Parts: sequence; structure tokens; C-alpha cells
Amino acid sequence: MSFAPFDWINDEARRRAAAGLVRTLRPRPAEPDVLDLASNDYLGLTRHPEVTAAAAGAAHRWGAGATGSRLVTGSTALHAELERELADFCGFEAALVLSSGYAANLAALTALSARGSLIVSDAGNHASIVDGCRLSRAETAIVPHADPEAVRKALHTHGGRALAVTDSVFSVDGDAAPLSALADACRAEGAALVVDDAHGLGVLGDGGRGALAAAGLAGGEDIVATMTLSKSLGSQGGAVLGPARVIDHLVNTARTFIFDTGLAPASAGGALGALGLLGREPERADRARAVAAALYERLTDAGLTAVRPDAAVVSVRAPSADAAVRWAADCRAAGVLVGCFRPPSVPDGISRLRLTARADLTQEQIMTAVDTVVRTAPRAEAVPVRVS
Repeated sequence: MSFAPFDWINDEARRRAAAGLVRTLRPRPAEPDVLDLASNDYLGLTRHPEVTAAAAGAAHRWGAGATGSRLVTGSTALHAELERELADFCGFEAALVLSSGYAANLAALTALSARGSLIVSDAGNHASIVDGCRLSRAETAIVPHADPEAVRKALHTHGGRALAVTDSVFSVDGDAAPLSALADACRAEGAALVVDDAHGLGVLGDGGRGALAAAGLAGGEDIVATMTLSKSLGSQGGAVLGPARVIDHLVNTARTFIFDTGLAPASAGGALGALGLLGREPERADRARAVAAALYERLTDAGLTAVRPDAAVVSVRAPSADAAVRWAADCRAAGVLVGCFRPPSVPDGISRLRLTARADLTQEQIMTAVDTVVRTAPRAEAVPVRVS
């Protein structure tokens, strides 16, 4: 019997279309043609001349690529410098740079757990954490969102080698995890705490040193941080920070480190340039949070349903997935680019627009963004608002 092995894809595509969940790629131009409130460029550093010059200089000196895995030819003096600077800036003993934040989460979770151990994971965690849990072969307990007592109970029930993992700031709604209470729960049960600070670095803490620094947990012997260099630092790549013995263990056991090509020198150089700039201009972190607060206040004043931001993400609810897609498209047509989150990307099934509060947005741009989002909102979602 003859059959086409990928005919099932057509059925999957029809189901996605019927549910309004078709995703498409839309390459952006080199020069921005819209006001960007969709990217994760929280500090506005991706195009900063100092950052791009650092990236270009690194490429000229070290080449376009790392040429191999970090344990073969992919480690340069630039990588080592970035690791020292990241650890020092964030308050940790050591750091390890990987090719992405996704790879960093996979590295930490698979290397620090094993079959028979337990990972307790927040229900709202990022997909990279979910995949890290799956690949770890550990038992995984999914607990209700931002619930330290549920974490403690899960750890207590297991009673063996364990860790808890959470985002510091959740990428969908922009709310912050209760890190101090989570650390207390872990310490009461002898477990480690792994925190993905992708959306906290550069925005939270003194001068943008991150959510763990803000909570007084950075550098703890039982604390590990993962992060990305592609958000506040405007570059590319990821990192794991923690005690030196943890980082040494990852070097020897983390498959996404051992078998992956090292981070490109240009990305390492760009991240270093951004880190140096943030050190000299710590007010960028305050500005990002202030812009988020302004967006939230004006959008809710207009009658929209939004989540109060703890960092730089402003989430605005939509009545349906289809409505969210149309809303985002109408915003783009009006010159404002916003994110559109819908199932399966949102664990609670509620579709949203996601706005990024960039530190370099002017007051006029904030007004334009709010006016556009309100004016294009599904009819029942907003009331008229004056944004001047």
C-alpha cells in the first residue's frame, strides 16, 4: 500500500487554522519601520553604537564564529572575560556562557538532576525550563504558579535530592516570582533553587543586577541563576551563574555545553559592551520599570485588562486568540509592533498582547503606543482615553 509519510501534517495544519493558531514568519527590515514594543530589547541596547562597535570589533579580531565547541576551539579570552564580568556584576562566584538562554536552562536542569531526583517546577515556567525538566529524567512536580508552600510540600514529600526551578519574571504576564519565600522553602527541605533571570537581568536589582541580587540571594551556595544575553544586553547567548563547583560540574556534564558550538565572538563582544554600558548607566534599569508602569497605568485607565508589571513586560488580555491576532495586526498596520501570545504559548489558555517597556522610549512614543493599542482594541475591551 502506497502512502505519503507526511500527509498527517495537512491534518495538523487544518486543525491549527480552525483554532486560529497559525504562526508565520515575518522578516523585519534592517531599518525599523514601526515603533517596536514587541522585542525583548529592554534597555534599548541592541542598536547602541557602543554595543554594535564592540560586536564588530570582536568579529574582526576573533572571526565570525567560535569554530568549535567550548572544550575544543570555541573558548576565547573574550568568553572568559564575559564570564568573569557577568559573575561579578550579578554577584556570583562563577559563570558559564552558552549559545542561548534555552541551552543554559537545559544545561542547568539536566546536569544538576538525575533519575530518582526531583525537580519542582512552577506551572508558569518558560518552555525551555519545561524541556529541561523533561530531558533531565528526574521526577517533575508541577506546582501552582508562585506558590512557595506548594513547592515546600512537594519537596518534603520527596525527601531526597531535589531542586526547585522558576522564572524570576514570567514572560507572559510580567509578574515576579516570590524568590525569598521560594528560597526559604528550598532551604527548609535541603533543596537547591534554580532561577531563570532572563527577564530580570538589566531591569531589576541595583543597577539592573537582576532579581536574585534584588532579593539578596545572589551568590548563595544553594542558588543557581540562568539568563540570556539577548534581552537587556541586546546581544545573543545565555549563561549559568552559581558556585564555582556547580559551574565546573556543568563544564564536565552539561550536554548543551559540551556538544554545542561556542557562542560567536561578536555576540560575546556585544554582550560585554552592553554590560560595561549598563555599569556606567545604571539608571537604564529604573527607566525601563518606569516606562512599564506608565504603559500599565494608561492602558488600565482606558479600561483594558492588564497585569501590573513587576519588571518590563506589560500584558494586556484579549477576549480570544483570533481577537488577539487581529488586534496585534491592527496595531502593526497603525505603526506599532506588539507581541501576541496565545495557546499553546500561554499555560492558562488566555490570549494576550505583550508590550515591551524599553528604557529608550520617549514620552511621545509611550503616548503613541497607548493610543494605538486602545484605539484598535476589540470594541468591548476599552473605553475612550485621552493620552496627551
